[in-house]
Amino acid sequence: MPLSAFSPDVRRWFLGAFEGPTPAQEQAWPAIASGDHVLLSAPTGSGKTLAAFLWGIDRLSQSRSDRTRLVYVSPLKALSYDIERNLRAPLRGIDPDIRVAIRTGDTPQSERAAMRRNPPDILITTPESLYLILTSQARAMLTGVEAVIVDEIHAVAGTKRGAHLALSLERLDALLDHPGGPGPACTEWTSCRPWYICPCAVIASHVGSQSRNMERRIAFIRLLITQHRFRQW
Repeated sequence: MPLSAFSPDVRRWFLGAFEGPTPAQEQAWPAIASGDHVLLSAPTGSGKTLAAFLWGIDRLSQSRSDRTRLVYVSPLKALSYDIERNLRAPLRGIDPDIRVAIRTGDTPQSERAAMRRNPPDILITTPESLYLILTSQARAMLTGVEAVIVDEIHAVAGTKRGAHLALSLERLDALLDHPGGPGPACTEWTSCRPWYICPCAVIASHVGSQSRNMERRIAFIRLLITQHRFRQW
């Protein structure tokens, strides 16, 4: 499957930027396409985060919305700014009209107000800022979220910050409900360092919403590579 499920624009950009998919991406994309929650554990540079973002960008490029549809959450604030820079290349090559915004504790009030009025397609944020959005009127911008990427989750798993993030993800999933019935499922694509650093059983407790009394289904992808030549994000 790897690239065959993507649109021509995505395939063209990806093959122009890289020699081909990494093993992490080859295993992640079919699992993401299935609609299950996905926990991807692989070494740095193996393309974990790009695997999740590329699938999301492909969907965003095919239709438009007036609400945020993809949320990226990282417990490391500095990483949020790196991700925003990394997204510039694929967005230029695939769909430059996709809007990206960062919301952290450093975001000026004027920018926060602008996001509420004109929500970005992709929101890059931190666990604490996500909580603040969900407990304010700004949460209306998240009612159309289709997927959440939680990066570096091993940094908070088993901690108070991790428990807080897990609660926020449940709040977000519940926000998608509406009087006419359940809203669209919010799929989570989570990337972390290799499972032997932080066991997947611990990480899994932070992903996969149970707010609709549905059985939690999580696709584990464990990629063990001690030496690799990958240089993707």
